[in-house]
Amino acid sequence: MRVVMAGGGTGGHIYPAIAIADKIKRRRPDSEILFIGARRGMEKDIVPAHGYELRLIDVRGFDRRRLCRNAGAALALARAFRELRRILRDFAPDLVIGTGGYVSGPVLRAAGKAGIPAYIHEQNAFPGMANRLAERYAEKVFVAFAESGRYFKNKDKIVVTGNPVRREFAARGLVPYREKLGVEAHAFVLLVFGGSLGARAVNEALFSILKELWAEEDLRLFFISGSRYYAEARAAFAACGIAADGRFRVMEYTDAICAYMCAADLVISRAGALTVSEITACGRASVLIPSPNVTGNHQFFNAKSVADRGGALLIREAELSPARLLDAVLRLKNNKTLLNRMSAASESLGRLDAADRIYERITEGLPQGVI
Repeated sequence: MRVVMAGGGTGGHIYPAIAIADKIKRRRPDSEILFIGARRGMEKDIVPAHGYELRLIDVRGFDRRRLCRNAGAALALARAFRELRRILRDFAPDLVIGTGGYVSGPVLRAAGKAGIPAYIHEQNAFPGMANRLAERYAEKVFVAFAESGRYFKNKDKIVVTGNPVRREFAARGLVPYREKLGVEAHAFVLLVFGGSLGARAVNEALFSILKELWAEEDLRLFFISGSRYYAEARAAFAACGIAADGRFRVMEYTDAICAYMCAADLVISRAGALTVSEITACGRASVLIPSPNVTGNHQFFNAKSVADRGGALLIREAELSPARLLDAVLRLKNNKTLLNRMSAASESLGRLDAADRIYERITEGLPQGVI
């Protein structure tokens, strides 16, 4: 089976594509997979690091407010379509999967024009423009949140799959993460993070309540500051007289987010699609603080999808204050019934088989010789 994966710009589009590709390779080791990405996207580093071949094309977003600045983007898009026709002709894929970002739309369109079966995976509760425009070329539209289906025109194409999450989440109940992280069984564990770069508003709210949290003797804090704010975070902890590597721990970044989520009782974070999917895959209660600085305010819709079902508390950044954050933490810490109810609601939304669902759908229509 020969597959083209198209998606990029941010990790939120890239990692689901990699998870789907990994599933295809596990189910069909002889499959050949080619990624197509944008020269300006994160995929140029991430995809090769995962062992996949990558072709880069020059595509960029259009400025909807200042149309006069779009001449360069339009010329680049015209060149990209010519290059994509050559790539698809030479690679001859059996199918194409787009996961969003600037590059996804042109690849799906080129596949549709060439008569190649194409599929979309949408990670967010509010779909990106690239995927909405490319719907016409897709056989099926796989969505992580049922709510996003309402934004696509052809409801018959919608398949709710969830977001593919990393393999370690499937084994979450088999690993004693608290023991591995040196956390006592009786402790209340709080995990706070704002993404790989960090989130200033979340960090500052946390810094303002450090002393109150420290006074809770059975509370343990894992704080992932983000690369931009690591030095600032350690200074804030020191200013409160709190060691950053004991009962409270500060980290710049971790690849072991599954371990910390599974060890936590409560997670405080932004509401990126993959973050929300990983939290629900672990079945953890959460306080979600959506970033207001994202296209279409999609993090708000991601958070609302979980909050509406009782798995999270949603706090808009404009309404975030130290007092409100502290109240949320202590209310859940001191009300195990509520915490457990939220955890159960979160777990009911978690999907560990998203990649399997996608694999089954993309292969069901292929000739037997290809599968």
